[in-house]
Amino acid sequence: MAQRRAVWAVYAACRDGDDTVDELSGHAAQLGLDLWWARVQGAFSGRPGDHPIDLALAWAAREYPIPLSAFEELHEGLRMDLRGHEYHSMADLILYCRRVAGVVGFMIAPVSGYSGGERTLHAALMLGQAMQLTNILRDVGEDLTRGRVYLPSELLAEFHVSRADLERGVVTPEYRALMRHLSALAREWYAEGRQGIPCLHGSARLAVATAARAYEGILDDLARNDFDNFGRRAHVSGPRKLLMLPQAWWELRTAPAPLS
Repeated sequence: MAQRRAVWAVYAACRDGDDTVDELSGHAAQLGLDLWWARVQGAFSGRPGDHPIDLALAWAAREYPIPLSAFEELHEGLRMDLRGHEYHSMADLILYCRRVAGVVGFMIAPVSGYSGGERTLHAALMLGQAMQLTNILRDVGEDLTRGRVYLPSELLAEFHVSRADLERGVVTPEYRALMRHLSALAREWYAEGRQGIPCLHGSARLAVATAARAYEGILDDLARNDFDNFGRRAHVSGPRKLLMLPQAWWELRTAPAPLS
């Protein structure tokens, strides 16, 4: 119960920051993000505000060795969104995926408990990055309406896809090739991330394995839809979600020995 409460506190705090950037704009968004960061720092220093999320995060940070540095990276990632960061290279995109999602693994692993040391934390990082890249591939059309393009300009040029092509929302052979390339990269990250799941303690194993299976299922749906992510949002249907729990359980039963 205590672990579940702490995980809720971490995710609620992360979601609170993300919602601030998504739901506000301009100066209001900047002020909101500054306030969010001050609240996080207050929680970690033992001086939380009155908001239930602040109080829960303060308790979690007191009970578990959750690193404030992971929240610092998340803050930097949210600032990238706020500034309308331009993504030129894959390194830019990878940094963004690390900051807004990869580091969440660093927050959760100390709560669940884990073995395998740094190798497990690296696997958690890769799993978070895979999930964020999946989000980006799913939401290309939706992000365009907000003026956001996370696909690196160098990669767009390499695959002969222009910003104008994206704004037209036409799925060309070149665009499909780009989506296949990035989907394959996400799947590589999922494979690397799964290596750390057997090292997690208790119920966290099945929870994380099921979440990973659900997110990778979005890539499957995107491929089935011929990579049209402009007018239709890829998702995992109800029946397929029901199959993911036993599938995740079986993968854990047949997984190789934990990292050491």
